[in-house]
Amino acid sequence: MDRPQLAEFLRTRRDRLRPEDVGLPAGLRRRTPGLRREEVASLATMSTDYYTRLEQGRGPRPSRPVLSGLARALRLSDDERDHLFRLAGEQPGPPPGPPADVRSGVLRMLARLDVPGLVLDAKYDVLAWNPLAAALITDFSALRPRERNLLRLRFLSGTTQRFGAAATEQFAREAAADLRAATAKYPEDRSIGALVQDLLAGSEEFAGLWARHEVGTQQRMCQTIHHPVVGRIDVTCEILVIPERDQRVVLYTAEPDSPSDQALRLLDVVGTQSLTPS
Repeated sequence: MDRPQLAEFLRTRRDRLRPEDVGLPAGLRRRTPGLRREEVASLATMSTDYYTRLEQGRGPRPSRPVLSGLARALRLSDDERDHLFRLAGEQPGPPPGPPADVRSGVLRMLARLDVPGLVLDAKYDVLAWNPLAAALITDFSALRPRERNLLRLRFLSGTTQRFGAAATEQFAREAAADLRAATAKYPEDRSIGALVQDLLAGSEEFAGLWARHEVGTQQRMCQTIHHPVVGRIDVTCEILVIPERDQRVVLYTAEPDSPSDQALRLLDVVGTQSLTPS
């Protein structure tokens, strides 16, 4: 265990974070540029005294669960997490699970887009979305957090009739391969295991795809969406990868000045409201 280097690394990682980065109020009086020690300790579910001693280079060797908690609290990338473990004299193991927090800059970008966009984690949980994405796909805010998952929507919700057959088959095959890769990368994540079991139990189609043992990463695809209000929309799904968070920004774009582009513009006005008479 390299106590001086570990202490310095923890201090620098704490100083770079702002309260709003971790969902905390900034407050009016804050003498430190980053988080306070007690805030990091709370986020890592450890005592402030123990964390303070680690930063001062005089703490006992932290356990693997403590190191994992610190990695989550300090929003470390995979490389930084591995470095933290090695400084503490531990060999880095697999990450506990895909990060669920989205960088503030990504959220600001998403809010300013004039096309539907959303952020997915490695198991296809929808972590963030803009109003156009909600209008195009579904009102994610009306779903329970557990149900905000594109695989659950695709295989378990019965909403596939809104999407073209070829596109849904391609998405299903590639997403199943993607999920299998996630199970290997995050073997300790119980939520991924529960998702796989739910999909196997509830969808014969998914069970057949899962049995192929295909592994891959989805990069780009085209879809035809039959929207109940604005009609047919042909979109291309561009996927931008955020490697240090293992997250993807999915953008739905249409050919400029095409009927699909006009439909998206109308959808921007309509939003998630229904035009069907009650």
